[in-house]
Amino acid sequence: MKPQSSLILETTWHPLSPLWQGGAEVIQQGLPHNRLAPAWQILLLGDGSPTRHLTLLTREKIEVDVIDMSLIGMDNDNAPLLIEAVPGPRLRRQVWLRTASGQRLAYATSWWDGSQVDDYLQNRALPIWDNLSHLHSELYRDIQGVYFGHSEPLEEAFEEKGPFWGRHYLFWHSGQPLTLIYEVFSPYLRKYLGKSH
Repeated sequence: MKPQSSLILETTWHPLSPLWQGGAEVIQQGLPHNRLAPAWQILLLGDGSPTRHLTLLTREKIEVDVIDMSLIGMDNDNAPLLIEAVPGPRLRRQVWLRTASGQRLAYATSWWDGSQVDDYLQNRALPIWDNLSHLHSELYRDIQGVYFGHSEPLEEAFEEKGPFWGRHYLFWHSGQPLTLIYEVFSPYLRKYLGKSH
């Protein structure tokens, strides 16, 4: 039997099992177009709001289905190493981003300082960007990693075969890290962006 605290932290999130991954240098330079098409690079490597991009692509309101809000304390949660920049005790939030008509387009996990999350996510049913823009917060999206890989749970949830493209980044506010975010995009987006590679 595992100790009770270990069982609590086993509420897993869905990182990709990478076939390939790149860091800050790849993100700065971009990828060859035969590896990642230009439209997909704008979505993955650009520092704009994915919620806004998805709204513009689909011409539908993007809604959030919150699937997990878990206090994880100071556990690293198998997150990217940048989780160390987020003060604790931490809270993990997992969501689906979908169109108003129900099409899942992205999966996101974010890690927050548990004592401050309510200050920034005043309406948890809204995407992060909508919450923060209502507060007129000045933010910087610092993309640190990009991934191409598999996830069986995401294949099932997106109803699409992998591999998938994903990324992780820190949101900075007033010179301090606010949250670490890990996002994976559905291949369904090829309807709007063309093939990814």
